Amino acid sequence: MSDLKYVGKSIPFKYADQKIAGDLKYVSDLSMPGMLHLKLLTAGIPRGKVKEIDTTRAEALDGVKKVYTFKNTPRRPFNGYYWYRDQEMIKDEVLLTDYVRHVGDRVAAVAAESSETAERACELIEVEYEKQEKPILDLEEALVGGDALHEKGNPFAEREFAYGDVDGLFAKTPSELIFSDKMETPKVHHAAMENHACLAYPEPQGKLTVISPCQLIFSVRLIISTLLDLPLNRVRVIKGNMGGSFGAKQETFLEPLAAFVARDLNRPVKIFFNRRESILATRTRSKILGKVKTAVSPEGKILGRDIDVIVDAGGYTSNGDIVSAAMAKKISRLYRIEHQRYHSYSVHTTTPPGGPCRGYGSPQIHALTEVNLDRAAAALGIDRVELRLKNLLHPHEKDLLGGPDIGNARIIEALEKGREEFNWTRKKKANQKSGRSGRYRRGIGVACATHVNGYYNVYPDFSGINIRFYEDGSILLNTSIHDLGTGARTIMAQIAGEVLEVDPEQITVLEGDTDRSPYDVGCHASRGTYVIGKAVQQAAVKLRELLLEETKKLAKNLPGVKPEEKLEVVIEEGRIRIGSDHYSYQEIISRIQLENQQELNVNYSYHSQANPASYGAHFVQAEVDTFTGLVEVKDYVAVHDVGQAINPLAVKTQIDGGVQMGIGMALMEEIDFDQKGYPLNTNFHDYHLINAPAMPEIRVFLIEDKEPHGPYGAKSIGEISTVPVAAAVVNAVNDALGKFLTTLPLTPPRIIDALY
Repeated sequence: MSDLKYVGKSIPFKYADQKIAGDLKYVSDLSMPGMLHLKLLTAGIPRGKVKEIDTTRAEALDGVKKVYTFKNTPRRPFNGYYWYRDQEMIKDEVLLTDYVRHVGDRVAAVAAESSETAERACELIEVEYEKQEKPILDLEEALVGGDALHEKGNPFAEREFAYGDVDGLFAKTPSELIFSDKMETPKVHHAAMENHACLAYPEPQGKLTVISPCQLIFSVRLIISTLLDLPLNRVRVIKGNMGGSFGAKQETFLEPLAAFVARDLNRPVKIFFNRRESILATRTRSKILGKVKTAVSPEGKILGRDIDVIVDAGGYTSNGDIVSAAMAKKISRLYRIEHQRYHSYSVHTTTPPGGPCRGYGSPQIHALTEVNLDRAAAALGIDRVELRLKNLLHPHEKDLLGGPDIGNARIIEALEKGREEFNWTRKKKANQKSGRSGRYRRGIGVACATHVNGYYNVYPDFSGINIRFYEDGSILLNTSIHDLGTGARTIMAQIAGEVLEVDPEQITVLEGDTDRSPYDVGCHASRGTYVIGKAVQQAAVKLRELLLEETKKLAKNLPGVKPEEKLEVVIEEGRIRIGSDHYSYQEIISRIQLENQQELNVNYSYHSQANPASYGAHFVQAEVDTFTGLVEVKDYVAVHDVGQAINPLAVKTQIDGGVQMGIGMALMEEIDFDQKGYPLNTNFHDYHLINAPAMPEIRVFLIEDKEPHGPYGAKSIGEISTVPVAAAVVNAVNDALGKFLTTLPLTPPRIIDALY
């Protein structure tokens, strides 16, 4: 039985009642006196040079303040992934372009008194292109075709990570023990309920303030400062309430344009995307084309693996190179493989840019490798769970690629727990008995996966915290946390409350504001709980120590206390005991302020001490209608190694959402294009998501074995929750059909084509 009072408890999220009632104000709800509405004109062709752009009719429309194009906006290139000064990267995007690189590219913008006027004005802008050039869509053709969207050409980046002797191993391994697959994963829309928005407004002394539902306020500030030649103290970025991100709002591309227009016109400016714009003019999950070749012994030991990947960066570089490295760094942190190589190319295509998306490359690389493992198990006649158990890493093994220690890895326990709860053996026997016949065929699938807990020893990975007591004993926790709807503020309150023995309801947690908050690198790489949570815990410990120190000073002056008398001062059950007398926090803190002339306030900066791996093992039962190609997920078990669940309710909801996203990636979600490069599905009528009635009940089980350096032993769950899903679902469908389908998503037409 845990002796923790708040950590490990399912406490409802702060402000959840406001969200449910519709009272919480999002950025799109905000308004200011004199506010203008900014509307983008996005390109309607996949590729071509802007020959002429005529804004005369738009400018003549009543209510239009100004029309912007490449002619009257900064031409300095940037990269929306730029999040610390001196970061090396390709900068190839501008505010408004004169060369279109995908449908949805930013061509012009209108600032008007109303959103309706701005939209009408965009329709009046006439754009003439020199030539609609050939689109770049096929990744293999992009790699060898010599065509280029940017000066650097294709491929614009190449990486290799390797250890052991891969060529030597495959040269001596019999061909019947080498298993190969080629997989394509789709370009996916994040599909947050809240579309992209931001509000920028000028302030006195030439200052600009931007309110954005973003994930990295200090990155937004840096990019705006750089593009507009403003010192950092002239740019303020405030994290707005968010209606979901999943990585879509991690990069900076709207905020600089809104800031420029607000400064140019000296008026508040708001921009708010519709769904089409959010699909085409923001970021997507990066599409990949991967090949994997795995050597396995007859007994099921993975001997070596060789992986080649082409990453589709879309029209602009964004993180198209960095995500390939992120994929590489997962290949050595799940299974014990003594010889391994990963080679990647990143290419530009005439499609929306790829960017951060939940899992940051992990769902793609695990889909490729986990489906391939199923092929090996089938050929060798080894149970798929047993094959994985033979090769999974044990706690604190070394990462052979040279990455950080994997930590207290409990993936073996997770897989064994999942096998038991899913009734794997019984379902497997039932499938073997029924055979693969009839219209409806059932199959079972399993997949294991790993993800990270921050950027230890790679990028800046530290967090500043300011925490202080109010006079009544309640607490202000000032952080740069970015709550993406995950309950992060509640979790931070639980951690601080546990240390200080204060009810989390009595703790106010502030989100990021670059003028007020301590520095933090942002909400990405699943670092929120593991890094910022640990910073909160350590800062709270310092505040507790300060409270006791000041109380000891105060105790000497208490009535009836002799100068030579030494009284024990301790915190018990949220009260302070001095000798045998108990005092409330309010009584002591008020006296400390009055008599000691001291504020109980701590500023603390913490940098991560490690980057252990988080793990998940997912089990799926799927039923395929062989007449229609439709797939229904009938049963789902998700087991995760979380170290310590700070808030089990939050963990469960993260897994629920992660599974929903992963099923979509496996079965239906894909931004599709015709042969000329035009998008085919730019709304939720045509871009299909798995909705609530089609979702299975997700049975969640947690392995809680504390992780060193995590707050109370916790590690991440937000991204890892979606990483194994697509692989597990695809493996279940393949099991049902007796096939090895590897082009995702497994849409009904693809399934029917494979069957008939």
